[in-house]
Amino acid sequence: MKQLENRVAVITGSTKGIGRAIAREFVRQGAKVVITSSRQENVEAALREYPKDLVHGHVSDVSSYASVESLVDAAVRRFGALDCFINNAGISDPFTSVCDSDPAVWSRVIDTNLKGTYNGSRAAARYFLSVGRRGKIINMAGSGTDKGSNTPFISAYGSTKAAIARFTFAMAEEYRNAGLSIMLLHPGLVRTEINHPERTTPELQKQLKTFNIILDIFAQSPDLAVRYAVKMASSWSDGKTGLYLSALDGKRKKMMLLSYPFRKLFNRIDRQTY
Repeated sequence: MKQLENRVAVITGSTKGIGRAIAREFVRQGAKVVITSSRQENVEAALREYPKDLVHGHVSDVSSYASVESLVDAAVRRFGALDCFINNAGISDPFTSVCDSDPAVWSRVIDTNLKGTYNGSRAAARYFLSVGRRGKIINMAGSGTDKGSNTPFISAYGSTKAAIARFTFAMAEEYRNAGLSIMLLHPGLVRTEINHPERTTPELQKQLKTFNIILDIFAQSPDLAVRYAVKMASSWSDGKTGLYLSALDGKRKKMMLLSYPFRKLFNRIDRQTY
Protein backbone atom coordinates (compact mmCIF):
# COMPACT_ATOMS: atom_id res chain seq x y z
CA MET A 1 0.00 0.00 0.00
CA LYS A 2 1.21 3.49 -0.81
CA GLN A 3 2.28 5.58 2.18
CA LEU A 4 -0.26 8.37 1.62
CA GLU A 5 -3.14 6.40 0.13
CA ASN A 6 -6.42 8.38 0.25
CA ARG A 7 -4.91 11.26 2.22
CA VAL A 8 -5.57 14.86 1.22
CA ALA A 9 -2.80 17.44 1.38
CA VAL A 10 -2.49 21.15 0.71
CA ILE A 11 1.00 22.30 -0.25
CA THR A 12 1.47 26.05 -0.58
CA GLY A 13 3.94 27.33 -3.16
CA SER A 14 3.87 23.96 -4.91
CA THR A 15 4.09 24.86 -8.59
CA LYS A 16 7.89 25.23 -8.46
CA GLY A 17 10.98 24.18 -6.54
CA ILE A 18 10.81 22.08 -3.39
CA GLY A 19 7.02 22.36 -3.14
CA ARG A 20 6.64 20.98 -6.64
CA ALA A 21 8.91 18.03 -5.84
CA ILE A 22 6.91 17.27 -2.69
CA ALA A 23 3.60 17.48 -4.57
CA ARG A 24 4.79 15.06 -7.24
CA GLU A 25 5.86 12.47 -4.67
CA PHE A 26 2.68 12.87 -2.63
CA VAL A 27 0.64 12.06 -5.73
CA ARG A 28 2.90 9.09 -6.47
CA GLN A 29 2.33 7.89 -2.91
CA GLY A 30 -1.45 7.96 -3.35
CA ALA A 31 -2.40 11.36 -1.95
CA LYS A 32 -4.86 13.82 -3.40
CA VAL A 33 -3.11 17.18 -3.50
CA VAL A 34 -4.09 20.83 -3.72
CA ILE A 35 -1.27 22.76 -5.36
CA THR A 36 -1.08 26.52 -4.99
CA SER A 37 0.64 29.64 -6.22
CA SER A 38 -0.10 33.32 -5.99
CA ARG A 39 -0.17 33.36 -9.81
CA GLN A 40 -2.92 31.80 -11.91
CA GLU A 41 -0.59 31.03 -14.82
CA ASN A 42 1.71 29.02 -12.56
CA VAL A 43 -1.18 26.94 -11.28
CA GLU A 44 -2.51 26.26 -14.77
CA ALA A 45 0.91 25.22 -16.06
CA ALA A 46 1.55 22.90 -13.11
CA LEU A 47 -1.82 21.18 -13.36
CA ARG A 48 -0.88 19.77 -16.78
CA GLU A 49 1.55 17.40 -15.05
CA TYR A 50 -1.06 15.55 -13.02
CA PRO A 51 -4.19 13.39 -13.39
CA LYS A 52 -7.23 15.65 -12.95
CA ASP A 53 -8.85 13.42 -10.34
CA LEU A 54 -5.83 13.56 -8.01
CA VAL A 55 -4.79 17.20 -8.08
CA HIS A 56 -6.66 20.47 -7.67
CA GLY A 57 -5.16 23.89 -8.31
CA HIS A 58 -5.95 26.99 -6.29
CA VAL A 59 -4.59 30.53 -6.43
CA SER A 60 -3.78 31.74 -2.94
CA ASP A 61 -1.96 34.67 -1.37
CA VAL A 62 -0.59 33.17 1.84
CA SER A 63 -0.04 36.61 3.38
CA SER A 64 -3.84 36.98 3.53
CA TYR A 65 -5.65 34.91 6.16
CA ALA A 66 -8.92 35.09 4.23
CA SER A 67 -7.17 33.69 1.15
CA VAL A 68 -5.66 30.79 3.10
CA GLU A 69 -8.96 30.05 4.83
CA SER A 70 -10.53 29.91 1.37
CA LEU A 71 -7.78 27.49 0.34
CA VAL A 72 -8.68 25.08 3.15
CA ASP A 73 -12.37 25.34 2.22
CA ALA A 74 -11.52 24.61 -1.43
CA ALA A 75 -9.56 21.48 -0.48
CA VAL A 76 -12.42 20.14 1.62
CA ARG A 77 -15.01 20.93 -1.08
CA ARG A 78 -12.93 19.23 -3.78
CA PHE A 79 -11.77 16.12 -1.90
CA GLY A 80 -14.14 15.89 1.07
CA ALA A 81 -11.52 16.31 3.79
CA LEU A 82 -8.03 17.55 4.65
CA ASP A 83 -5.30 15.52 6.35
CA CYS A 84 -2.08 17.50 5.90
CA PHE A 85 -1.19 21.16 5.36
CA ILE A 86 2.36 22.06 4.32
CA ASN A 87 3.39 25.70 4.68
CA ASN A 88 6.01 25.68 1.94
CA ALA A 89 5.48 29.04 0.19
CA GLY A 90 8.47 31.30 0.71
CA ILE A 91 10.54 34.07 -0.80
CA SER A 92 13.87 35.69 0.02
CA ASP A 93 15.08 39.26 0.13
CA PRO A 94 17.70 40.45 -2.39
CA PHE A 95 21.26 39.88 -1.21
CA THR A 96 21.83 43.24 0.48
CA SER A 97 22.74 44.83 3.81
CA VAL A 98 20.11 46.06 6.25
CA CYS A 99 20.84 49.75 5.65
CA ASP A 100 20.62 49.30 1.88
CA SER A 101 17.51 47.13 2.01
CA ASP A 102 14.08 48.21 0.82
CA PRO A 103 11.67 48.24 3.81
CA ALA A 104 8.77 47.24 1.55
CA VAL A 105 10.65 44.20 0.23
CA TRP A 106 11.83 43.24 3.73
CA SER A 107 8.23 43.38 4.96
CA ARG A 108 6.99 41.32 2.02
CA VAL A 109 9.36 38.48 2.98
CA ILE A 110 8.01 38.56 6.55
CA ASP A 111 4.43 38.59 5.28
CA THR A 112 4.95 35.65 2.92
CA ASN A 113 7.18 33.41 5.01
CA LEU A 114 6.26 34.05 8.64
CA LYS A 115 2.76 35.46 8.39
CA GLY A 116 1.98 32.91 5.67
CA THR A 117 3.05 30.07 7.97
CA TYR A 118 0.89 31.46 10.77
CA ASN A 119 -2.08 31.81 8.42
CA GLY A 120 -1.76 28.28 7.06
CA SER A 121 -1.19 26.74 10.49
CA ARG A 122 -4.15 28.56 12.02
CA ALA A 123 -6.57 27.83 9.19
CA ALA A 124 -5.59 24.14 9.03
CA ALA A 125 -5.67 23.67 12.82
CA ARG A 126 -9.09 25.29 13.12
CA TYR A 127 -10.41 22.88 10.49
CA PHE A 128 -8.84 19.82 12.14
CA LEU A 129 -10.17 20.79 15.57
CA SER A 130 -13.65 21.55 14.25
CA VAL A 131 -14.08 18.09 12.72
CA GLY A 132 -12.04 16.13 15.29
CA ARG A 133 -9.43 15.13 12.73
CA ARG A 134 -5.88 14.13 13.68
CA GLY A 135 -4.34 16.41 11.09
CA LYS A 136 -0.74 17.16 10.31
CA ILE A 137 0.86 20.58 9.83
CA ILE A 138 4.37 20.74 8.37
CA ASN A 139 6.27 24.04 8.44
CA MET A 140 9.49 24.71 6.57
CA ALA A 141 12.78 25.56 8.24
CA GLY A 142 15.83 26.94 6.42
CA SER A 143 18.96 29.05 6.78
CA GLY A 144 18.55 30.88 10.05
CA THR A 145 16.74 28.08 11.86
CA ASP A 146 19.60 26.22 13.50
CA LYS A 147 21.94 27.59 16.15
CA GLY A 148 24.93 29.32 14.56
CA SER A 149 23.17 29.64 11.20
CA ASN A 150 23.75 33.33 10.57
CA THR A 151 22.23 34.88 7.46
CA PRO A 152 24.09 38.10 6.54
CA PHE A 153 22.66 39.97 3.55
CA ILE A 154 19.41 37.96 3.66
CA SER A 155 18.30 39.14 7.09
CA ALA A 156 14.58 39.01 6.36
CA TYR A 157 14.69 35.40 5.13
CA GLY A 158 16.88 34.25 8.01
CA SER A 159 14.69 36.02 10.54
CA THR A 160 11.57 34.30 9.22
CA LYS A 161 13.14 30.86 9.38
CA ALA A 162 14.28 31.39 12.97
CA ALA A 163 10.82 32.65 13.92
CA ILE A 164 9.03 29.82 12.09
CA ALA A 165 10.93 27.30 14.20
CA ARG A 166 9.92 29.02 17.44
CA PHE A 167 6.34 29.36 16.22
CA THR A 168 6.12 25.70 15.23
CA PHE A 169 7.35 24.40 18.58
CA ALA A 170 5.15 26.85 20.50
CA MET A 171 2.07 25.75 18.57
CA ALA A 172 3.01 22.08 18.99
CA GLU A 173 3.10 22.58 22.75
CA GLU A 174 -0.19 24.49 22.79
CA TYR A 175 -2.01 21.65 21.01
CA ARG A 176 0.00 18.73 22.39
CA ASN A 177 -3.14 17.01 23.71
CA ALA A 178 -5.40 17.84 20.77
CA GLY A 179 -4.27 15.06 18.44
CA LEU A 180 -2.51 17.36 15.99
CA SER A 181 0.97 16.63 14.62
CA ILE A 182 2.71 19.99 14.20
CA MET A 183 6.19 19.57 12.76
CA LEU A 184 9.20 21.32 11.25
CA LEU A 185 11.07 20.20 8.12
CA HIS A 186 14.44 21.58 7.00
CA PRO A 187 14.81 20.82 3.26
CA GLY A 188 18.53 21.61 3.22
CA LEU A 189 20.16 23.82 0.63
CA VAL A 190 18.49 23.21 -2.74
CA ARG A 191 19.17 25.18 -5.91
CA THR A 192 15.84 26.84 -6.72
CA GLU A 193 14.75 30.22 -8.07
CA ILE A 194 15.08 31.61 -4.54
CA ASN A 195 18.88 31.22 -4.89
CA HIS A 196 18.90 33.39 -8.01
CA PRO A 197 18.01 37.01 -7.19
CA GLU A 198 16.31 38.98 -9.92
CA ARG A 199 18.77 41.82 -9.55
CA THR A 200 22.46 41.65 -8.70
CA THR A 201 23.28 43.94 -5.79
CA PRO A 202 26.81 45.26 -5.07
CA GLU A 203 26.95 43.00 -1.99
CA LEU A 204 26.05 39.97 -4.08
CA GLN A 205 28.74 40.78 -6.62
CA LYS A 206 31.36 40.91 -3.85
CA GLN A 207 30.14 37.69 -2.21
CA LEU A 208 29.19 35.77 -5.35
CA LYS A 209 32.32 33.62 -5.50
CA THR A 210 31.95 32.52 -1.88
CA PHE A 211 28.20 31.99 -2.33
CA ASN A 212 28.74 29.73 -5.34
CA ILE A 213 31.32 27.66 -3.46
CA ILE A 214 28.84 27.19 -0.60
CA LEU A 215 26.24 26.05 -3.12
CA ASP A 216 28.70 23.61 -4.69
CA ILE A 217 29.54 22.13 -1.28
CA PHE A 218 26.13 21.91 0.35
CA ALA A 219 23.42 22.17 -2.35
CA GLN A 220 21.60 18.93 -3.01
CA SER A 221 18.53 17.66 -4.79
CA PRO A 222 15.21 17.88 -2.91
CA ASP A 223 14.95 14.08 -2.81
CA LEU A 224 15.81 13.66 0.87
CA ALA A 225 13.51 16.51 1.91
CA VAL A 226 10.74 14.92 -0.16
CA ARG A 227 11.20 11.57 1.59
CA TYR A 228 11.05 13.29 4.96
CA ALA A 229 7.88 15.15 3.95
CA VAL A 230 6.20 11.87 2.98
CA LYS A 231 7.31 10.31 6.26
CA MET A 232 5.94 13.21 8.31
CA ALA A 233 2.61 13.16 6.46
CA SER A 234 2.23 9.40 6.85
CA SER A 235 1.06 7.31 9.80
CA TRP A 236 4.68 7.45 11.08
CA SER A 237 3.89 10.74 12.86
CA ASP A 238 0.54 9.66 14.30
CA GLY A 239 0.39 10.69 17.94
CA LYS A 240 3.62 12.69 17.66
CA THR A 241 4.14 16.43 17.59
CA GLY A 242 6.97 18.96 17.79
CA LEU A 243 9.13 16.81 15.50
CA TYR A 244 12.05 18.29 13.53
CA LEU A 245 13.63 16.51 10.57
CA SER A 246 16.52 18.05 8.66
CA ALA A 247 17.93 17.12 5.26
CA LEU A 248 21.08 19.03 6.20
CA ASP A 249 21.88 18.12 9.78
CA GLY A 250 25.37 18.17 11.24
CA LYS A 251 26.24 14.67 10.09
CA ARG A 252 25.17 15.34 6.50
CA LYS A 253 26.97 18.72 6.44
CA LYS A 254 30.17 16.98 7.46
CA MET A 255 29.72 14.28 4.81
CA MET A 256 29.11 16.84 2.06
CA LEU A 257 32.08 18.94 3.15
CA LEU A 258 34.43 15.94 3.17
CA SER A 259 33.16 14.67 -0.19
CA TYR A 260 33.37 18.06 -1.91
CA PRO A 261 36.98 17.73 -3.21
CA PHE A 262 36.17 14.36 -4.77
CA ARG A 263 32.89 15.55 -6.27
CA LYS A 264 34.71 18.53 -7.71
CA LEU A 265 37.58 16.39 -9.07
CA PHE A 266 35.24 13.94 -10.78
CA ASN A 267 32.75 16.60 -11.92
CA ARG A 268 29.95 15.18 -9.78
CA ILE A 269 28.64 18.45 -8.36
CA ASP A 270 24.89 18.82 -8.88
CA ARG A 271 24.26 22.29 -10.31
CA GLN A 272 20.70 21.60 -11.47
CA THR A 273 18.06 24.19 -10.57
CA TYR A 274 14.92 22.49 -9.22
